[in-house]
Parts: sequence; structure tokens; C-alpha cells
Amino acid sequence: MSTYHTPLYRDTPLILSVSGVTKAFDGFKAIDDLNFYLEEGELRTIIGPNGAGKSTFMDIITGRTRPDVGSVTMHEKDGRDYNLAKLREFEINRRGIGRKFQTPSIYKSHTVYDNLILSLNKKRGVFATLFYRESREDRERIMEVLKTVRLDTRANDLAGMLSHGQKQWLEIGMLLAQDPRLLLIDEPAAGMSDEETERTGELLMSLENKHSLIVIEHDMEFIRQIARKVTVLHQGHVLKEGSFESVKADPEVIQVYLGRQGKRAENN
Repeated sequence: MSTYHTPLYRDTPLILSVSGVTKAFDGFKAIDDLNFYLEEGELRTIIGPNGAGKSTFMDIITGRTRPDVGSVTMHEKDGRDYNLAKLREFEINRRGIGRKFQTPSIYKSHTVYDNLILSLNKKRGVFATLFYRESREDRERIMEVLKTVRLDTRANDLAGMLSHGQKQWLEIGMLLAQDPRLLLIDEPAAGMSDEETERTGELLMSLENKHSLIVIEHDMEFIRQIARKVTVLHQGHVLKEGSFESVKADPEVIQVYLGRQGKRAENN
């Protein structure tokens, strides 16, 4: 039976359900009985101290790591459910889940436009690549993505010539070219200028409702900008969930996460 709806949230269909997931490495539980639910079209931010299980959580969703216990279910709009824990990485990607790591992974010696062409959701392989001919539909799709990530004026420039922030936007564009349902984005504001950070926030918010997004971030001002709902991970499970203001003011969150940030800032 599909769990596409849940009474835990407003009457909006779910795209992802993580139920009772545990993952241990050499006896250490990186993820411990984790329950997490994401609505269709939702932009969710995740915070937590180092070692909270954030990266392992992303790895489990994308199939890089398999849980020891529990289920990771992706809900299709037609009512079908898929247990991602039983699929391989490329199969999960084909289901419409894309992931962006903290360090941009782009083709620096290719143009911005060609980076997006190479990322289109097309057949892969030597012959498919050799005989590919750009269609009008593909061209329109690329131009749409370029405008979305604000790189339409840099389309013919080499990707390696972009600023750090622009490389991050290009990689987000490369994910968008695949038309994913769910985007997993790891620390997109890391290393950016204040202006780039603000524009990145605007970009992610513009994708809300068109795609579902999970964003891991440490920059609290950036989280304040984009947050609709914040999930706090601690010791592999959800400590708190709620609005940015409610989470920021929570005594437990302050103790295990925000307090540590403050101490680091004082030491620096």
C-alpha cells in the first residue's frame, strides 16, 4: 500500500519517506533509527554538528550506502512506490534523484553550454554520443536552464573561467538539465562571496515547487534566507524539526549545534 500521504504533514503528497533507517560502520551508528519525510515540491534544509550523519543520510538516499535496517521509499505521482535501498546508484538517478556535492564537478575545458548538453537526460554510450544531434527541444531546454542559473551571458565561455559561485550554479544547472524530481545539494554557499550566497539562495528558492530539494548547509544566515522547514540531525537521528526561528531558539539545538558554532566563532 502506498504511503504517498501522511497525517504528519499537511495534505500534500510525499516524494520521499525514510522510515526506521539505521546504518552502522564498525559498530558506530552513523544513522540511528532515522525517520524523515519530504513533501512534493518542498525545499528542506538540514543542519547538524559534524558527525551528525548528514553525509551518510545523503549517501543512503542516492544508493552509495545501503542501510542495515529500514526503508527508503520514493513515491511516484502515479501512486507507485520504489524502495531505493534495493536499487543501484544509476537506477536511483534514473528515478529522478540528482546530487550536488560541495566541490563543483564540471567539465572545465568545455563551454558552459556544452556542460549542460552533456548533462541532458539522454542515452549514454559511445555510439549514442557520436551520433547525437542537438534538437530544438534540447536547445530550448538548455537556454531555459541557463537563464534559471543566470549564466545565459556566459554560455560560450569555458567553464573553467567561471568564478567559484558561478561554477556552483553551473553544476546545479547540470542537475536541472536532467529534469530531476529531487535534488540533494551539499553546502552550496561554501566559499562564496556575500553576493554569490544571496543569489544562490534566490536560485534555490526559485526551484521550490518545481522540484523537491534537500539542502545541507552550515551558514546560518544562508539558512535563514532559504529555510521553510529545518531538520536538525544529531547522532544519526532527527533531533528537531520546524521553522528556522523555532529551531534556532530550541535549547537542545543550541546545546548540540548552535552553541558549538558560537564557540568556534569566538576562537576564530
